[in-house]
Amino acid sequence: MPNDTNHADSSPTTDVYAVHGADPEVLAYGMAKYSRSSLSLRESLAELNEQKAEKFLNTFYFQYGHRSIADLAHLAFAIEKLSILAATVLVDEPRWDGQERSTRYQDFQKSGYYVPDFGGDETAQELYRGTIDSLFAEYRYFSTAMFDYLRERTPRPEEMKQDAYERTLKARAFDLSRYLLPMATNTSLGQIVSARTLENQVSRLLSSPNGEVRKLGELLKKAAREAAYNVNHAAGEGLVHEVGQRSAELAESVRKVALREVHSAPTLVKYAEASPYEQESRRELSGAAAELIGSLPIDPAPLVDLLEDEPLEVELATTLLYQHSHHSYRQIRGLVEGMSAARRNEIVDLGLRHRGRHDEVARAYCAGEKFRFDILMDIGAFRDMHRHRRCVQILQEYTTLHGFDRPEDIGTAGLGGRYDAAMNQAHLASATLAGRPAAEANERSQYVIPLAYRKRSLFKMDFAEALYISELRSGPAGHFSYRNVAYAMYEAVAARYPELAKYFRVTDVREPVDLLKR
Repeated sequence: MPNDTNHADSSPTTDVYAVHGADPEVLAYGMAKYSRSSLSLRESLAELNEQKAEKFLNTFYFQYGHRSIADLAHLAFAIEKLSILAATVLVDEPRWDGQERSTRYQDFQKSGYYVPDFGGDETAQELYRGTIDSLFAEYRYFSTAMFDYLRERTPRPEEMKQDAYERTLKARAFDLSRYLLPMATNTSLGQIVSARTLENQVSRLLSSPNGEVRKLGELLKKAAREAAYNVNHAAGEGLVHEVGQRSAELAESVRKVALREVHSAPTLVKYAEASPYEQESRRELSGAAAELIGSLPIDPAPLVDLLEDEPLEVELATTLLYQHSHHSYRQIRGLVEGMSAARRNEIVDLGLRHRGRHDEVARAYCAGEKFRFDILMDIGAFRDMHRHRRCVQILQEYTTLHGFDRPEDIGTAGLGGRYDAAMNQAHLASATLAGRPAAEANERSQYVIPLAYRKRSLFKMDFAEALYISELRSGPAGHFSYRNVAYAMYEAVAARYPELAKYFRVTDVREPVDLLKR
């Protein structure tokens, strides 16, 4: 008979099974062993414990740089009672999954707000609190006033229940009143991220010039290393008590299993620290932007500007300066194109010269996408558009320099004057706080800016993503602000590539919208 001992099984059975109950790092270790062991995952997990996982990770993750191992450990976090400003920084990760409190479906009247440390500057703190208290009062007023206005002009259909009718109109009213919410408003969010994304996130937060954001980085790192909240703890206690009636020894065994502490990523994030690469690059590039752009007046810009192709070195230099200014990409590109090649290369070098051995290249170097949109939209719309992760986003700081948007319904309701007065008060307060003699003055000034003010962002993407955003965000159930952005993106692509326009399944934002249809 022939010897078949070295032959593979001619009829292997594929085995597929879900895994539950393993600590995130232990599971990451178990999966990583596929490349170094013939054991099945069941067999690997059976012989593992937290100590072995830590030893493995210290060797292969930190010494040899196999950072993809951290992609295998996924962690859930709740981050509660942080400002909207800090939340937008927290979620600014390309590989991020989560949900934040919605300004459409939740009333933020009782949320409270973040107050930074004013270092004894009582005048500035009084102005800060007074401005935000006033904005919250206006938010409450406009929430009620706009609900009443929408109810008067939108009769309830007979087939629609009263509670559904009121709930729908309240959501539409919140779409309008959210413009009054300041960036200091408290929100909450949940995220499920890989340990690698968490490590990058923690490092980025710790590198921020904003005190609240740095504190968030510390809290995230701490939460990853300490015992996680156990949703089954109460049930486990009950089980231990019940078993303990019969056997103390058995109860102790059950306790070790049912009530053991789980630490999300004690090893994978323990070395996450502030990034000198990010900090030094920010310092040098912001200095270069101030020197090259200075007090140059900001040219008017459209809601959406689809940019033309250009040499890669021009795109890189322009993008690096863009994120440290308030000018449009087109205006900065004009300056960059007028530079010598040596000066352009010097700017490109500023963002790379401090890069360490394990540092990812800064986001500004993600270049070469065909579709690049420079978008000047209100902050509320930006928060919605910010959720699109399958594109590169280069963001400028919050400011009042670009003015604010006023929803049409607020004007037709006869409340335009009151709305404008609230916005102007916030603008003056922001300017005053920015002028205070403190290193954190600009940071504090951003917290009083309402969501109505405009923010400039550069979105780079491929054709599929341009199609997706335009279709999804132009839908009639969406917020009118980002609907306008999405439709303008479609119009820009259609104007440049007429033959491609037929593939966009967009909704014309000029058509009337039934407020009761979601």
